[in-house]
Amino acid sequence: MADIAFLLLVFFLVTTTVDTELGLMRLLPFGEDSGVVHERNVLEVLVNADNELLVEDQKITIEELRQLAKTFIQNAEDRADLPLRVEKDIPLLGPIMVSKQVISLQNHGRTSYKTYVAVQNELAAAYHELRDDLSKRYFNQSYDALVSSKAKAKVAAIRAVYPQRISEAEPYTQ
Repeated sequence: MADIAFLLLVFFLVTTTVDTELGLMRLLPFGEDSGVVHERNVLEVLVNADNELLVEDQKITIEELRQLAKTFIQNAEDRADLPLRVEKDIPLLGPIMVSKQVISLQNHGRTSYKTYVAVQNELAAAYHELRDDLSKRYFNQSYDALVSSKAKAKVAAIRAVYPQRISEAEPYTQ
């Protein structure tokens, strides 16, 4: 009886898969974007110990963050106080203006997990909405449809225009 139980245990251990894809996917800037980043290209987002959101030292609500981030990332009006834009020749899209934006996120050590996740969600949603709009404009499909249809070249083109650059600093405690 003990042998059968042991065999069943081994069988279940060998055949069971453990899902390990948990957490927030983040790629930090690299290559041409690493090193010195001009101040106008960085949007500083701080979350303090009281779960208050400060963007460029201005207190805002989490609900306002998405639109503010979209305006910063896109810089459609080519404003001097927003990130520099350079023209790039993107495969499938042709020459297009691309922002050199980076969002710098820093939390206090006592920031609640709920607030931390809410800020991350709003920043990710800002990128997603911009990518979705561009995808619909150039490919007449939503960004999610491109991803699910495994249209790798089209997805890469969209991501080249709006690369997700969120640089997360160590939590501060002061």
